[in-house]
Amino acid sequence: MNRPSTASTAPLAPFAAFDEAAAVRRAARVRVMVFDVDGVLTDGGLRYGPAGELIKTFDSLDGHGMKLLAEAGIVTAIITGRQSDIVAKRASDLRVEHVYQGVRDKREAFEDLCGKLSVTADVCGHIGDDWPDLPVLTRVGFAACPANAHAEVKARSHWIAATRGGDGAVRELCDFVLRAQGRYDALLAEALA
Repeated sequence: MNRPSTASTAPLAPFAAFDEAAAVRRAARVRVMVFDVDGVLTDGGLRYGPAGELIKTFDSLDGHGMKLLAEAGIVTAIITGRQSDIVAKRASDLRVEHVYQGVRDKREAFEDLCGKLSVTADVCGHIGDDWPDLPVLTRVGFAACPANAHAEVKARSHWIAATRGGDGAVRELCDFVLRAQGRYDALLAEALA
């Protein structure tokens, strides 16, 4: 007969108190911003078409935010555990040059990216939502996550979006970084010109 385990489970890590001033200082140093895909650039849902093809939905505001980061001189990159032609197409549309797909160890991919760009982790930011992102989130200078991220990710993030992944969290992050670096108003003025 199977009996329930009586072993106690460790409690989730407590949420760190949000320190907006510290988050702004960290975001101000970001030169490279790394994005996860499922649950960050998408809502995390995996939808399959009639022929078994995977369908992902991306938020256009998120994409424009990533373009604004690039205009401000911040390198954007994607590191994701899944391999998908859809992600390759979206990255191409957004002119994201550094795309790592089908990654089993995101830390290794991140270290490769830092080597290619000749940067250290402290000038990098990363937005992720689940445990596979932790090896990068715990190394970067600016760790971020969407509102619906796993509790362990939230507990280790410097900044948490008010919105969910795939529903504006990335745009919210991009705007935060641009404001922290004093670039938001100039980019907005260009858009209004």
